[in-house]
Amino acid sequence: MVRERYVEVAAGVRLWTERRGEPDAPALLLVMGAQAAGLGWPEELVDTLAERHHVIRYDHRDTGRSSHCFDEHPYRVTDLARDAVAVLDGLGIERAHLVGLSLGGMLTQLVLADHPERVLSATLMGTCALSETPYAGPDGASELPGIAPEVLEMWARSVEDHGLEAELDRRVEHWRLLGGAQLPFDAAYFRRLERRIIEHTGSYTPSTAHARADDSGMLRTAELARNKVPTLVVSAPAEPVFPPPHARHLAQVVAGARLVEVPGMGHALPPAVLGPLTEVILAHTSGVPTAPVA
Repeated sequence: MVRERYVEVAAGVRLWTERRGEPDAPALLLVMGAQAAGLGWPEELVDTLAERHHVIRYDHRDTGRSSHCFDEHPYRVTDLARDAVAVLDGLGIERAHLVGLSLGGMLTQLVLADHPERVLSATLMGTCALSETPYAGPDGASELPGIAPEVLEMWARSVEDHGLEAELDRRVEHWRLLGGAQLPFDAAYFRRLERRIIEHTGSYTPSTAHARADDSGMLRTAELARNKVPTLVVSAPAEPVFPPPHARHLAQVVAGARLVEVPGMGHALPPAVLGPLTEVILAHTSGVPTAPVA
C-alpha cells in the first residue's frame, strides 16, 4: 500500500512524503541528493526494500511537491538534515534506517552525528566525508580526487528554457555523465524517470536552491569518529563526482563503518545496479555481514 502525506517541518514549509510497506516493519528513510525529488529513488528499489521495511521517501524543500520557498525564506544545508528528522517526527517514527545518496549522504552523516538515537543504521553512497581527518590511501596518498571535468563543465553551463523535451534531453545527458562509463547507458529509462518527476512536480523548470544554500557548519569530525551506529559505505567504481577514494575515506572517518562495492555503479541508479545495491542495503539493515572490499 502506498500512503502519501504532507509533513510540516518549519513554519510554512511542508514536505511531501510517501510510505510503502507494513507500518509495523522497521522504518527506512531514503534521503535523496541535491535538487532531486523523492521519486529519484527508483520504483523497483523502493518496492523491494518495502518487502522488509516501512519505506519512506520524501521531497526536499524546493523539489517535487514540497514547498518551494528558498527565495522568500533562505535556509542552510544543515536545515535539510533537520528536515529528515522532522519527517520522522511528523510520521511518528522514533528510529529508522537511513539511506543517503550524494547530498543525501551528507545529510545522513549530519543526522548520524547530531541525532544518533534516531538512527537504526546508516547507508552512505555517492558522497564525501564531513570530516577534516586526512585520507590515508593504501599507497600513502592523502589527496582525494576531484569531480570529473565533464561533469563540472555541464554544471557550469547556464540552463535556458527551450521547452519540456529540451529539458528532458539535458537531464538525460546529465545522467549519462553521472552514470560513469562501466555500464551501458539506458537513455530511455532515465527519460521516463525524469518525465515522471516533472509530472509529479508540475513544472520542468530546474531549481537552484540547494546550490545557493549556505553550506557552512557541516563538518562533524569528532562526532563521526565516535560513531556507534552500524554504518555501511557503498563504493561505486564508476563514480565521477566523488571517485572511489572518497568512499574509502568515508569508511575511515566514520567509526565502525564497513565498505562494500557495487560493481559498475556510478553516481546514478540505473536498473543494472538496483539488484546488487538492494541486496547490500538489506543485508546491512538485517545485520547480515556482506563481503568487504579487499
